[in-house]
Amino acid sequence: MPRSSLRHQFFNYINGCAFAALSMFNLMAFADPKNQTVDLSSVAQNIKILASDAFEGRGPLTQGEQLTIEYLAQQYKKLGLKGANPNSVGSSPLGQYFQAVPIAQIIPDQNMKLVIGDLSFTSGKDFTARTEHINNQITLNDSSLVFVGYGINAPEYQWNDYADIDVIGKTVIVLVNDPGFATQNPEIFTGNAMTYYGRWTYKYEEAARQGAKAVLVVHETAPAAYPWSVVESSNTGSKYTLVDSQQNTSKLPIMGWLKLAATEQIFKQSGLNYQELKQRALQADFKPVRLKQSANLTLKNIISHAISHNVIAKIEGNTYPNEYVLAGAHWDHFGTKKTSKGSIVYNGAVDNASGTAGTLEMARILMAKHKIKPFERSILFINFTAEETGLIGSEQFSKGDIIPTKNMVALVNIDGMNVLDKVDYILQYGDGLSEMEGYLARATLAQQRRVKLDPRPQNGLFFRSDHFSLAKQGVPSLLFMSLGDTDPEYIANKYHKAEDDFSPTWSLGGVEQDIELMVDIIQTLTNSRDWPKWKMDSDFKTSREADLSK
Repeated sequence: MPRSSLRHQFFNYINGCAFAALSMFNLMAFADPKNQTVDLSSVAQNIKILASDAFEGRGPLTQGEQLTIEYLAQQYKKLGLKGANPNSVGSSPLGQYFQAVPIAQIIPDQNMKLVIGDLSFTSGKDFTARTEHINNQITLNDSSLVFVGYGINAPEYQWNDYADIDVIGKTVIVLVNDPGFATQNPEIFTGNAMTYYGRWTYKYEEAARQGAKAVLVVHETAPAAYPWSVVESSNTGSKYTLVDSQQNTSKLPIMGWLKLAATEQIFKQSGLNYQELKQRALQADFKPVRLKQSANLTLKNIISHAISHNVIAKIEGNTYPNEYVLAGAHWDHFGTKKTSKGSIVYNGAVDNASGTAGTLEMARILMAKHKIKPFERSILFINFTAEETGLIGSEQFSKGDIIPTKNMVALVNIDGMNVLDKVDYILQYGDGLSEMEGYLARATLAQQRRVKLDPRPQNGLFFRSDHFSLAKQGVPSLLFMSLGDTDPEYIANKYHKAEDDFSPTWSLGGVEQDIELMVDIIQTLTNSRDWPKWKMDSDFKTSREADLSK
């Protein structure tokens, strides 16, 4: 569709269903700032618009992206925020509100079969396979199979599942999560709390370093923290990746998942017992096991190159304008998928239209406060693209092309808000990580609430949202996430499913109290000379210290 027609569609939609909301935004921007409070009707309207079918599930590189980013840019502009990109993107009058994110769209052919020995497995039903290589076809031809336990090489834990084994060109089968979760022993890794070694992303990265051709991560719901349906929806259809100068050839060629039942069949055919080997893999002296079969697979891909966009807007500080406190949330979801039964729109109302609406509301409140007494530091609001397919927008932003990471004070990141009633606590993801936890504790106490540690640390949520891209570059952060915390049905029935829709019955009490809390933290940091530090020794701390010393 021509860009002009797309804009026409966008403005017709907004005029039809959101005129009242936009008018309210204009009025409130000039209201008495002393009386600024969270406007839940405005938040609800923004969620409703962003999660409507008209926005087509907010898929990157779709009409839904154009509608979404122009809507967000217009809202920030109406609130008086400036575009944060000094180099305007394209010919759009909103160009300074966008950061270009050049990505490749890779669509794997779902008609592929994984053949192992006499067994044949169906894509989506039994396994998933994808790639980030810019390659139209990748083939496994009688690729040797090796079970490498958890696939971890962690010297600090005296653990190396790849010791004494050559997996170059081979297909490795690995367990999800890490041995600490499986044993619940706090003396093994960090016990129940997942380390980054437990994340599937790490499994792929380490296998690539070891020279493997493919990885099949065994799915089990408890250690993965989500059912197979999430694996299927997240790894089939369009996937996106940044592209390096080597066409991503340093990355793992084939990134796969394998259903538990299929895994047990494969091991049985090789004369092995999967459950027994899984237990043996809990020992640091575990030795990899070669299977008798080989793997065969032809992964065909349709590849296209395009530009997606982060949305960036700022309130410029009065004293230290080049120091930035960041507030972020990803705008994207899974778009629209075509099935034999017709098109299905994944609207992602909680994940993450709610968080995106939250950044707009914080921008409104903080801009009003800034008009009374200008903040010393700048505040950058950023809505990331392509979070759902691998934190791509935040990875691009973390390169420092717009703002050097050494100028980033800290990030407050939202990924799914509590759209239900107020609660007497706030969740903290990670424990003893950074001094940002002190800011969270103070602001929570001011609300007469309490900090509650993540009740599911085995899920590794700290490693699963956009703030992690910045953390890897040393920027301290807080994650505000309530996916399923107050709604026990959400993960099983709505998370990454078409059922994640807006509901007029939501009270939004949790949204209100969490926005107030985040505004408090951001406001405190903008008028402070503090640079929050990492507490424990880690790659994050090392990166930060090196960055700030430049």
